[in-house]
Amino acid sequence: MAATIELKYYNSFWLKKIKSIADVVPGSTPAFVSQNGNIINITAPGFGVVSMNVGQEVTIEYSGGTYIGYITKRNSNTQIVVNPTPDPVITSVISFVLGPIKDFTNIPKEYNASTANVNKDWYIEEARVRGGYNNTTVDFGVKAYAVDQVKKAEIRESSLIYSGVYNSRTGTNNTNQFSVAQDITRSTDPRYGSIQKLYAEDSNLVIFQERKVSRALIDKDAIYSQEGMPLTTASNLVIGNIQPYAGEFGIAKNPESFAVYGYRKYFTDASRGAVLRLSMDGITEISNYGMYDFFRDNFGSLQDGKAIGGYDIYNNSYVLSLQSGNEEDKVTVTFDESVKGWTSILSYIPTQMFSIQNNFFSTKDGSIYKHYTNIDTMGVFVPRAKFYGVQYDSTVTSVLNLQPSVSKSFKTINYEGGQNWSMTSFVTNKGLVNEDQANFVDVFSIPLTLLDMENSLLKPKFKRKENKYFANLINTSSATQGEVVYGQSISGVKGFFATVEMTATNTATSGSNELFSLSSNFSESSY
Repeated sequence: MAATIELKYYNSFWLKKIKSIADVVPGSTPAFVSQNGNIINITAPGFGVVSMNVGQEVTIEYSGGTYIGYITKRNSNTQIVVNPTPDPVITSVISFVLGPIKDFTNIPKEYNASTANVNKDWYIEEARVRGGYNNTTVDFGVKAYAVDQVKKAEIRESSLIYSGVYNSRTGTNNTNQFSVAQDITRSTDPRYGSIQKLYAEDSNLVIFQERKVSRALIDKDAIYSQEGMPLTTASNLVIGNIQPYAGEFGIAKNPESFAVYGYRKYFTDASRGAVLRLSMDGITEISNYGMYDFFRDNFGSLQDGKAIGGYDIYNNSYVLSLQSGNEEDKVTVTFDESVKGWTSILSYIPTQMFSIQNNFFSTKDGSIYKHYTNIDTMGVFVPRAKFYGVQYDSTVTSVLNLQPSVSKSFKTINYEGGQNWSMTSFVTNKGLVNEDQANFVDVFSIPLTLLDMENSLLKPKFKRKENKYFANLINTSSATQGEVVYGQSISGVKGFFATVEMTATNTATSGSNELFSLSSNFSESSY
């Protein structure tokens, strides 16, 4: 509460008296105002009398005008008595507002409450140390009554501040104390944007800004030798010097993409179209592992969407779900450290992902789901690839590209794995080079299924032999000029390479639908 204080000096004593109080919180309209002569009774049960003070200004607006007076007495209940001069006749009260304290005539005296002499309403303080003659004078010190004219909050997006300590053993709780007399702030470079994520690791604090990642020492600082080598030393610093990691990468505005396992930390930088890993060797752009174009395009459409990350401890992989505003653009992918690549595109779109006790979980619409299990919480069998109540098929797409410069005729399709797999497409790419136009390549694809390719003499399904599955491929394409005509009974699909999509029905009640290998027998052909 800001106040104006009158000061006098006598011998070695300061004499202080309050002259005015400037910022008393106003009140509100009371429930009832009544008048008996020159006394006005104010009943305000809506907010009580605890916010009313003797000497406080009172503004009453009524049907006959406006009256301004001061509270002269405060009872023990919710009634306030006001002495107006001159006497108004107050009827039909419209509003009642409490203002600042301006009248100190009847405020109870601090020095001697039994006397009405206002000249004795003083605070007496010793002005010199120990009251000694010519000893050091006690200064005013911190002026607690000073009012900050700028009352708006200051948001420093690229700075850190810490409070006092909390000690549960001694009951000390200073977490609400932010003393400006202490050095309790640390600032990062503001040109790299706001701080989006903090992660404490051992004795370091990892700071993720929009366009930079830095680290700071916790509860210690580092001094440097003449050779520039850091020497760690203990000190009373809570947050030490901030040192940036090499590379112009940050976490953009997607702190939800952060996931950690061991000493590896994964996150995304949507502004640069990158997925990153922070490890002991610094920052690595793992989106360059064969998926640069994919992430460049998907981060470009992400805009204000989310990039939700989580670590799948069951499969030991980083799972990233890119969720833009369009439902058809949402996609979930996984990164496996053991192969240094992105291994799968997943069908589910989670709200959150996390791992507990070697199990992987995700949330969707307020429910928690456990992955990699065929039994739900009620003990009922659930087919594989069923996420959040929706059943999906499992598909694997492979490219057969042995001897890529040789024109081939693919005769069979073979695989090793479970019995629930079927081939849904076999796409070849054939290039024809014209002698007159050597740079022109006529590229076309022919989607073929087993049902389309096999004639009536062959059954449209895989045959099993020695725990392997195989099927013939029948050429149904039309002949081109200058080539030998292929009949319906002759197997073989022409092309330099082939793209095969295999699909599992996920109806097995036990075991798993595994696909170990995919191959094709081919022979060289000419066009």
